[in-house]
Amino acid sequence: MPEAADEKVDYELRGKTLTVYLYLLKHGKAAGVREVQKELGFSSPSVAFHHLDKLVSLGVVEKDEYDRYVLARKVDTGVLQSFVSVAGFTLPRLGFYAAFFTTVAAAYIAFNAPRGSLDLYALIGTAGGAAVFWYEAWRAWRRKPF
Repeated sequence: MPEAADEKVDYELRGKTLTVYLYLLKHGKAAGVREVQKELGFSSPSVAFHHLDKLVSLGVVEKDEYDRYVLARKVDTGVLQSFVSVAGFTLPRLGFYAAFFTTVAAAYIAFNAPRGSLDLYALIGTAGGAAVFWYEAWRAWRRKPF
């Protein structure tokens, strides 16, 4: 996709339109206008239609043969860049770094504690890195848009 189109999607995919996109992403199957309206608590079907139509014009959503809306492609835009989908779960990317540092810290302690050769700076670096990444992953999770 051309860069200008990506910028347009970045600009347009926010607010209620982002909420509709995230609903379709999480829902994983085709949805009708009234279903989107009911599930997202919009005041009328025309509000849902407006945002679905906007997603169609961006090329992110398309209509199926039953006039239901389904995702045409996934986009990694704005706040969504901080998250990754794994096996149907959407997780903060920083959580993977946190898990890595936690594993390194645990391995360091497991291999060096029995010998009494723990280095304070290495322990602070690995455990501190893990703590910082877990904190930032938690903050990202709290701000999640879905």
